[in-house]
This record gives sequence, C-alpha cells and structure tokens, in this order.
Amino acid sequence: MLTGWWGVVLDAPDSRKLARFYADLLGWELINDGEAVHPGEGTSYVAFQTSPDYEPPTWPNAPGKQQMMLHVDVGVTGLEEEVARALALGATVADFQPQDDVRVMLDPAGHPFCLYLDT
Repeated sequence: MLTGWWGVVLDAPDSRKLARFYADLLGWELINDGEAVHPGEGTSYVAFQTSPDYEPPTWPNAPGKQQMMLHVDVGVTGLEEEVARALALGATVADFQPQDDVRVMLDPAGHPFCLYLDT
C-alpha cells in the first residue's frame, strides 16, 4: 500500500552539500540524515543521492551533451532579491535566459532551477 509520501531525488557529487543548499534556498528542514529536505508539513520532499560519476546537465540542451531530466521551479515575489540570495548561497546565473520574469539558475552541482516572478 502507498503511504502518500512522494519525492524527487537528484544526483550530486555530495548529497549533503546540495541538501543544505536547497534547505537554505527554500527555507525547508533537513531530514533523512541530511540527505533530503522537507517543507515541514505535507508529504513531499526533495532528496539527494551522492553519485561519484555525476555529470551536470547542459543548459540549454545541446546534442550529444548530458540532458536535463527535470528542473525545480520556485515562485518568488522579488526576482532580483531572490537571485542575489541564491547567488550568496552558491548558485550561479545561467548564461541563457529565455524569459524576462524568470531567472534560470544553476545550483552548486549544476542542476538548472528557475526563480520565477509569482504575481
């Protein structure tokens, strides 16, 4: 029987380091021995798995390169302020930006994630 819990697992060269980044970015708590983050209520989580051979995806996608399997979208009320905060936590701004009200960022392991203006 299903328990109702569901999550997404991202590979990384260091699972705990990436979990700490997302805990700080999202304001979520660390769970599962520091290898997952949870919003504090509900049944969803994001977990991280150490993969020594991890290769970050290419953004934007390019033929013959590691493709992005998924990305995380985070709604914000102040786009530039949250970009600055993400940068301070260790993210980088991706070179390619397809929309004015979205910033494609790369987490410390190179996974793309989007900060979008949620009006």
